[in-house]
Parts: sequence; structure tokens; C-alpha cells
Amino acid sequence: MDHLGNLQQLFQLGQQMQSRLSDLNDRLEKETLSATSGGGMVEVSADGRGNVRRVKLDPAVVDPSDIEMLEDLILAAVSEVQRRARETMEKEMKNAAGGLPLSSLAGLLGG
Repeated sequence: MDHLGNLQQLFQLGQQMQSRLSDLNDRLEKETLSATSGGGMVEVSADGRGNVRRVKLDPAVVDPSDIEMLEDLILAAVSEVQRRARETMEKEMKNAAGGLPLSSLAGLLGG
């Protein structure tokens, strides 16, 4: 009968974690992060999951004779905003797991 109680606790932990992850996913999709390059001439915004939502260019950076520079600036801003999104997601994942007695998981599984 002790194993049945452990399975029920494990199931409850799983439900709590699933709920927290669902909430986290919703928050990350609503969050907006931004990064710039070229002294602010290129700005890229993304959600908390790193999905690019907007690219804003200062007209001064649009030079038909130097498309390569513009491409580099866009790439730099996209890379930075996605790095920030990864950091935000990792931080939020740690917070979502906080408070759950995950360290007792091994005990529930008999380990």
C-alpha cells in the first residue's frame, strides 16, 4: 500500500509541474524582449521564447550599396535577443520548479 501512496504523490507532483509549465509558457509568449545593434539603428523584439516579433530599422542604416552591413546588424540584434530569451526561459524554468519537492522524487520512486 505504501507504493500506492508514493504513486499518488508522484502524480500530484506531475500535475503541479505541468500546471506551472503551462503558466510559464503563457508568460513567455506574452513577454517582450528587445536588443539593438549599430548604436540603436537596428532593433529586434522577440517574445520570451525567442520568436522574433518585430524588426525596426533606422532609415539611415538602409544603404543599397552596403546591404552586407545591414545584414550583419540584423543578425547581431537577432542573436542577442534570442540569447536574452534563452536566459529568461532558463531563469523562469528554475523558478517554476521552485517549491516543488523535486529532491524527494528519488524517494518516491524508491531510489
